[in-house]
Amino acid sequence: MTLEQLRSNISARITSPLVRQLNKTGITPNVITIIGLALNILAAYFILSSSFFISGIVILVSGLCDILDGALARLTNRGSTFGAILDSTVDRISEAIILSSLLIQYASHGDMLQIILILAILMGSFLTSYIRARSEGLGLKCKVGWFTRAERVIVIAVGLLINQIPIILWVLVVFVYITVAQRLILVRQQNGSRNREWQS
Repeated sequence: MTLEQLRSNISARITSPLVRQLNKTGITPNVITIIGLALNILAAYFILSSSFFISGIVILVSGLCDILDGALARLTNRGSTFGAILDSTVDRISEAIILSSLLIQYASHGDMLQIILILAILMGSFLTSYIRARSEGLGLKCKVGWFTRAERVIVIAVGLLINQIPIILWVLVVFVYITVAQRLILVRQQNGSRNREWQS
C-alpha cells in the first residue's frame, strides 16, 4: 500500500459517518470550506494570545473541515471546478495565517532563529503546492511526498498542544523540503519517460 492510498483509507474511515450526517443537513461543501477558514483565523487569534493548547484543538477541527468538504462533494456529486479552486485557495490562506501568527509571536520576542524557520516553512509549503499544481497542469501526476498539507496541519497542531513549537518547526523544515525534493524527482522521472516515448 502506498502512502497516498494509506492517507485515502484513513480519511475515508474518519469522514464516512460524519459526511452522511452532514448530507442530511443540506450544508454545501463550499460552506464547510469557509468554516474551515474561519476556524483557522480563530486559531491564529489564540496563537497571538499565547493560548497554544486551544489553538491546537481549533486547528485539528479546521483540518477535519478540510477533509470533509471534499468528501461531501464526492458523496453528493457537488464537486465543481470553482469548489476545487476555492478549497485550494483557502488551504493556502489558512496555512499562511497560522504560520504568520507564529511568526508574529516570535517576532515580538526577537527570536530570529524561529522567525527564519517559519519563513522557510512558509516558502516550502507553498512550493509543495505549486509544484503539484504546475505539474498537474502539464498533465503529470504529483501527489507524492511525506509531508502534504494534512501532515503539516497535524504536526503544527500537536506542537501547539504539547507546547513544543521550536521542535515541530525543525521537523517541518526538514520534511517540507524533503517533500519538495520528492515531487521534483517524480516530475523529472515522468518527464524523462515522456521524452523516451516521443523518441521511440
